[in-house]
Amino acid sequence: MGRLKALLSWAGTTLIRHQVAALREGGADRVVVVLGHQAPALEQELRGLAGVETVLNPDYRQGKTTSIKTGLGKIGSSEVGTGQNGLSVVDAAHTEAILLLNVDQPRSADTIRYLLRQHCASDALITIPTYQDKGGHPIIFSSLLLGELRQIDEATEGIRAVVRRHQEATQRVPVENPEVLWDLNTPEQYAAALEG
Repeated sequence: MGRLKALLSWAGTTLIRHQVAALREGGADRVVVVLGHQAPALEQELRGLAGVETVLNPDYRQGKTTSIKTGLGKIGSSEVGTGQNGLSVVDAAHTEAILLLNVDQPRSADTIRYLLRQHCASDALITIPTYQDKGGHPIIFSSLLLGELRQIDEATEGIRAVVRRHQEATQRVPVENPEVLWDLNTPEQYAAALEG
């Protein structure tokens, strides 16, 4: 992209703030943002947002799976909501679903809400949105797969391997919005998504 994707302009704010707002408005009780490159600038951008926490992945250069595992490590070990000290512990046993979404994959709150409802209303272990028969993001996993997700690595193709192992328990949900395929890796893709 030639610049920090998380700080690209999107829907009147930055891409990272848009993503967090869309996730929260779409029904995510909690958002864990995994930071690596230029973490202080991104942490500053998120400061003060409710239901959001950041965690640093010092190994982010070793691949996306290290960031996924860093984020998953916060389940059952972190604070959100309000309690006696303004914090309450979230237990992994109370986590119903895990939604994975990259900052360069902007999604609307409506799309996230719809996919979460579809996932929670089904017996599927994995939910994948599709647009014109092409698989997209976000991918939603049952918390029953948490242990398996914590074991992913680059050598075994990360979450793709988990999805492959559970094909029969995966539901593909057709959506009418092409945004589930957006992945902003180049200035051209960014421009096309802005037009969309």
